[in-house]
Amino acid sequence: MITARAAATFEPVGRSVAVARAFVRDTLQGWGFADVVDDAVVLTSELVTNAVVHAGTAADVQCLRYETAVRVEVADHYPEREIPLQSRGRQFREGDNEGGRGLILCAALASRWGVEYTASGKHVWFQLDLPERPAGTRSAGPLLPPSALPVADERVRVAVVQIDRGGCVTRWNDDAADLFGHVAQDVVGKSLADLAAWPQTPGTGIGLAEALQLSRWEGTYGLRDRTGRVLPVYGSHLRVRDSSGEPSTVCLLVRAEERAVLQSPTRGSVPLDTALSQRDKSSDAFEVFIGSPAPDDLDGLLQRTVERARDMLDGDAAYLLLATDDETELEVRASTGLPSARQRFARVPVEAGTGRYGSARMPAVHEDLTAVPGAVPLLSGTGMRSVVTVPLKVEGRLTGSIGVAAEAPGRYSNQEALRLQFAADRIALAVESARLTELERLRRGSLSFLVEASDLLAGTLERDQTLALMAQMTVPTLASWCAVYTIADQAEPELAFVLHEDEDRIDGIKALLSQVRPPDPDPTPGARFWTAPSDAAHSSALRASLRSLGLGAGSGARPASGPGIALATAAAVGGETVVLPLVARNRVIGMLTLGKPADERFRQEILELAEDLSRRAALALDNARLYSERTAISQALQRSLLPPELPRVPGVEVEVVYRAAGEGNEVGGDFYDLFPIRDGCWGFAIGDVCGTGPEAAAVTGLARHALRLLAREGFGGPAVLERLNAAILDEGARSRFLTLLYGELWPQHDGSAVLRMVCAGHPLPLRLRPDGTVEPAADPQPLLGVMEDLELVEQSVTLEPGDVMLCVTDGVTERREGSRMLGDDGLADVLATCTGLTAGAVAARIQRAVERFASDAPSDDMAILAMRVPTLPAS
Repeated sequence: MITARAAATFEPVGRSVAVARAFVRDTLQGWGFADVVDDAVVLTSELVTNAVVHAGTAADVQCLRYETAVRVEVADHYPEREIPLQSRGRQFREGDNEGGRGLILCAALASRWGVEYTASGKHVWFQLDLPERPAGTRSAGPLLPPSALPVADERVRVAVVQIDRGGCVTRWNDDAADLFGHVAQDVVGKSLADLAAWPQTPGTGIGLAEALQLSRWEGTYGLRDRTGRVLPVYGSHLRVRDSSGEPSTVCLLVRAEERAVLQSPTRGSVPLDTALSQRDKSSDAFEVFIGSPAPDDLDGLLQRTVERARDMLDGDAAYLLLATDDETELEVRASTGLPSARQRFARVPVEAGTGRYGSARMPAVHEDLTAVPGAVPLLSGTGMRSVVTVPLKVEGRLTGSIGVAAEAPGRYSNQEALRLQFAADRIALAVESARLTELERLRRGSLSFLVEASDLLAGTLERDQTLALMAQMTVPTLASWCAVYTIADQAEPELAFVLHEDEDRIDGIKALLSQVRPPDPDPTPGARFWTAPSDAAHSSALRASLRSLGLGAGSGARPASGPGIALATAAAVGGETVVLPLVARNRVIGMLTLGKPADERFRQEILELAEDLSRRAALALDNARLYSERTAISQALQRSLLPPELPRVPGVEVEVVYRAAGEGNEVGGDFYDLFPIRDGCWGFAIGDVCGTGPEAAAVTGLARHALRLLAREGFGGPAVLERLNAAILDEGARSRFLTLLYGELWPQHDGSAVLRMVCAGHPLPLRLRPDGTVEPAADPQPLLGVMEDLELVEQSVTLEPGDVMLCVTDGVTERREGSRMLGDDGLADVLATCTGLTAGAVAARIQRAVERFASDAPSDDMAILAMRVPTLPAS
């Protein structure tokens, strides 16, 4: 027969699970069934999670009291029928399957359980048998000596306050007036919320209004007295209804230090002999819950472990830390009920202090953390008062630690530590196995990442592209944002590149870092933490917020932008920031800066991977620097071998096109020149030195300057080239043979121009007449730098108005596409189409024809010299 009933409905949100646990715990403690509270809370947590998280519907929870048992029903509105059978011979789902664990727990912990279906949903219920008690006994505690009894005033005042469904006070007894100084007529009709100082529970957000709707609630909060001072009180709330069915809440209140008057008996603790006897039971709830997790699901295993530990000890928060390889630090890997800033990858030392509780290697119980500030740094500022921690050990080696915390002081004893230690011993090996599996997977992934990074970095020698690759490989794989500083020749570090996973944040971070002093270029290997960006971002956000409110310095001026950008930047760089030196060839050439958003930290494995990447990136960046320097030197040398500008020749149009092949880091062998020799006479040359590089550059420089010097000394074309040939041969092993077309240009008064040329092994110049006829303008002669005794002859050509003289290097005539070659005939065909064009247009058309002849880029240098005698204007 049902002797009592309590029911509540919980919305499909995550925090409803915690509220449902509190509802069941308070209800069963109010009925005096502390012996079954633990198991009931665990099962309720699982079933409500299934309803609000997995089914995605509201959960109706009903507690039924019988004479010998307690039954809890959880109903959802999703009639899914995939349920494991209850038969003893039937095997449940595999241990690594997330589904069905709540029902496995029911089978392990409940006396009876079942599932009932309706058209609109299903009811999952479990029943827990009550232990036998002497007749008439609701709950009892042990005999205690007077010194161990709780302290109370000579006259204990119990305030009785009744609250209607709207949250307003309807009854206020004399003890309430004595405790708080308010007489009944001053408070009746007012909202209790006006008097209460209600604490928010981290992770749940349950408020006063929600607590007043529960069938029972116990806890600590504050009430303001007549002077406005907050008095800590301990309250026991009971939801009742009058004869007409109108609900209200009766609140019994005492001073917080006299809580023993109202506090329900604590959960039934497990005696030591009982705990030892249960150590080997396979039906232990903790072991059943964890099951056989997937070996590669470390995060899921750890999160389930902390949630299970919290539920098992009825805590408000729990956390699990894993030890580093050297067992000197513990890293937070999972938590529940704690602020997000403490959830992932925060580190604490293993040996945090002196004494028995100063080491994570031993179990520890802190009854009140306010008495030992800093004893558990992870819980500082969280509102947690009591905590129990136990180590995770495998074969005597510390592998981690589990902690469960509560807001109330004195919540845990050595017996709770023993229960948690038994659970930790069961899960330690599974955690370590999953950790090693994850570590191996990370190492494999790191090797693959580094191989790919090396290939990408080796694929470019461009400095800017190398900087971009460095940033793109780290964001978002290793960090949320990245900045690269470069250092040139002992100069100050310069911000060279910034990247964030959200492109809208890049400009803000770049502006912030430009105002922050760069990190010191310390060559010490490894990552070091850098707080300057985070500090500067928060200061900037604060100033922007004050300006937007009309406060602070400069508030009279309208800010360039609102606080939104500053706040977004502060959130983007508010987490950990690390700096890794870029060291190449025993010199710091820059720094790689990686950052996380607010409240996030780096894993040690990520920092080690980033260090490996920084070494490869430093070498690639230095190679790009050396390549850029070499390219700049080569381009400067190439420019020095060509005339800075072409002189203007009266009566003759002259145009030159020059294109160097390759990547620009080697000096080409092609050259050209046009220079005045004497009044009315100009010298021109176009040549090609065999090979490229410094040796070819030396011969090119020798040829260009020798031509100018000898021509201005009055030597004719053959004499100039014969002396140049001797000078090239004098270079010995460093000499290179040279093809050269050299000539003198003599504009005439009648509008024509006389050209006197010597073609030494060079492609023959072509003459284009106005009628489209194309013909060679010189005969071939021996090239230079091969034979000592050369006999060269000069040939003269007169260009009439409208004639064009085209001179090219072999990069034009030897342009290839497979087995095809442009050749002299192909060049002549293109030139024949250029009648009537200016010298510039002729050179441009020849260039386009050469480039379009083949699809690939030219493999040889190309020089084009076009000279045209303009047509005479009509008389």
